[in-house]
Amino acid sequence: MSEHILIAGCGDLGQRAARRLLAQGHTVWGLRRHPPPHGAPGLRWIAGDVARPDTLAALPRTITQLVYAATPDERSEAAYRQAFVTGLDNTVAALAGSPLRRVLFISSSAVYGEHARAWVDEPTTPAPPGFNGRVLLQAEQWLHAQPFQTIALRLAGLYGPGRLRLAERVRQGRAHAPRTPPHWSNRIHIDDAAAAVAHLLAVPEPQAIYVGADDTPLPLHTLYQHLADLLGAPPVPTGPAPAGVGSKRLRNARLRASGLALQWPDAREGYRALLAQEATARKQADGGAG
Repeated sequence: MSEHILIAGCGDLGQRAARRLLAQGHTVWGLRRHPPPHGAPGLRWIAGDVARPDTLAALPRTITQLVYAATPDERSEAAYRQAFVTGLDNTVAALAGSPLRRVLFISSSAVYGEHARAWVDEPTTPAPPGFNGRVLLQAEQWLHAQPFQTIALRLAGLYGPGRLRLAERVRQGRAHAPRTPPHWSNRIHIDDAAAAVAHLLAVPEPQAIYVGADDTPLPLHTLYQHLADLLGAPPVPTGPAPAGVGSKRLRNARLRASGLALQWPDAREGYRALLAQEATARKQADGGAG
């Protein structure tokens, strides 16, 4: 069945999901304040701001599914509330009267707290340590009270093309991580996250919450040292874990059981491929410059 899908906050993740949805024969709109001049072929752009209801009047009245993937303007509680609470409410209200049946909300594993080495999955009680997780959890709870099918996809840390800041920090010797006890981290390649979005929109009877992570939680120092080895950088020194990010091992069993296949089940291999592509592109650029 062909769907009419709106991706609100259609950035990198949204456009990658849109390409998959368009290939499946769906009609897809992308909502952004400033649509880019080029995007996925077939993606229909709408200029609008989720924080300003007056700019949402042009939203199609045929939308059957909504992907809400907003990004805050800055890392502050006010900006998070505007993007995820006010903006979500405004977008859903603007679609009143449309045949909206399913909303997929891009959330974050930040809703979970400190769990040391314990496994964490959907039934784990959220205990967000920071305002970002608290605001996202509030938005999830509001959404689940609405009269249509809702899904919260709690994504782990995204990496992929153009998302190599962690590797750059390691390259520059600015990364450090604890070793005893280890701090567990979780990642998902952005292409696998996009695949999860498209997949969950098609699951006949979805669960309300899915953890979006790869198969392989890693101690932070293990991941950092792997990147250092790939980059030929110095050993990663011991130091404190990132503030406000609890240690935990995310279990993606529910997402896997729904039928999703991951292209990159281990971030070490995902980063290896990305850095190899980066090195090849650099050599080609250097050759062209000569």
